[in-house]
Amino acid sequence: MPSLFRRKSAELVEEPTTEVTPDEESTPARRAYTPAKGRETPKRPTAGRRPTAPSRPLTKEEAREQRRRVRAEAAAEFRREGGPRDRGPERRLARDVVDSRRTVGTWFFGGALIVLIGSNQAMPPIVRLVSNVLWGALALGVVIDSILISRRIKKLVRERFPKSTERLGSLYLYAIMRSITFRRMRAPAPQVKIGDKI
Repeated sequence: MPSLFRRKSAELVEEPTTEVTPDEESTPARRAYTPAKGRETPKRPTAGRRPTAPSRPLTKEEAREQRRRVRAEAAAEFRREGGPRDRGPERRLARDVVDSRRTVGTWFFGGALIVLIGSNQAMPPIVRLVSNVLWGALALGVVIDSILISRRIKKLVRERFPKSTERLGSLYLYAIMRSITFRRMRAPAPQVKIGDKI
């Protein structure tokens, strides 16, 4: 009885094979893409592409000069516009209040250096006494100046920005820290002159 599961040799179908020519063998294989029937094969967009020029590696001197230029540009931009903490009309107003007046704080660090030298044990007692008095006067002057600046800022902010959500305490601290910084070192750079009306 013939088996139902065995195939006759005549029924075997040979798989069609195609020979690859040397030209086709050297061509890199491309990903096959079968578009839907009735549609054209999409083409890759070429408009707007710019040929990339080959870039040569920078020498050590050129790389150092490039880093220096980038740092200088970043510092100049920060000097002009400041950072994220300097944004907002209330902060601008606080800066103008500080920049329009002379502050005791600008003398604080210079006075602190004098006090540090004068309070040395090798100095005569009279010099140490004068240093301590100067230190107390500077500290008191900074406190009084900070109170006056804060009161001025509070008044102007309430007049010009009645709906402001900026915390006054944050504005006070921002203005005080600016007031003890030398004018030439302030960032953003002062936009008003000393004595200008705010």
